[in-house]
Amino acid sequence: MAQGIAFRATDEQRRTVKTMAGFGVPQEDIAKHIEIDPKTLRLHFRRELDAGVLEANAKVAQALFHMATQGKNVAAAIFRLKARAGWREKQEIELSTEPAEPKPVESIVTTDPIERVYQRIMRGED
Repeated sequence: MAQGIAFRATDEQRRTVKTMAGFGVPQEDIAKHIEIDPKTLRLHFRRELDAGVLEANAKVAQALFHMATQGKNVAAAIFRLKARAGWREKQEIELSTEPAEPKPVESIVTTDPIERVYQRIMRGED
């Protein structure tokens, strides 16, 4: 587009932008495809950009919901419960004010001088 000429979006461009936005194509790439500047894209296609993402998310959510509720996909059911119902896997962590006992270092007989130095350090001899 030449500078100074007003941009007018076509219906085909609007459908293309909405579809590409729904597929998750970055706005910069959509602008390149339409052959306009990204700022012009956001100015003239704001509704299509927003609606494309919203409608795609709704379709995926609907498909996930059906998979989860029809017993066809256990992972989908688990994901739905974690994401929307607040379910969490329990992780119990025990806290103590007592210092933990050091684990004994196993004694390994070696002829490697570096390994012997390492073992002495681990036993607290150096």
